[in-house]
Amino acid sequence: MADILQCFPINAPASRVFGGISSSKGLDQWWTKSSKAEPEAGGTYSLDFGPQYIWKAIVTKYSPDRELEWQLIEADADWLGTRIGFVLSEKGGRTDVEFYHTGWPEPSLHYRISTYCWAMYLRILKRWLEFGEQVPYEKRLSV
Repeated sequence: MADILQCFPINAPASRVFGGISSSKGLDQWWTKSSKAEPEAGGTYSLDFGPQYIWKAIVTKYSPDRELEWQLIEADADWLGTRIGFVLSEKGGRTDVEFYHTGWPEPSLHYRISTYCWAMYLRILKRWLEFGEQVPYEKRLSV
């Protein structure tokens, strides 16, 4: 199996970061075209990335302002069953983020593309929370 792992700081309190990763409003600012979120343990998320890319995830870990994890239950074949998670640690108004996307069946071309895309999306999350920058969905991978 292959995993994607990222660590980075965001100059914002953990409560703001958690809102940015757990709410529909937050997700739609940096990752999804649109989403529907049930931010609670066992809740479901509908993640819309455009026609034929409406994926679903279930919340497998949920600890407000500290940890969130989803397991993909409807997605492209190599994303099915993978887990996407965030572990947050706040120190003096700054939040350290440990991001992971684990359980890839192999380091395929899609895995390598997704590694790049996650880095880009997480940078957009950071810039949005720190500076209020907003990037239209269609331009997110070209900024």
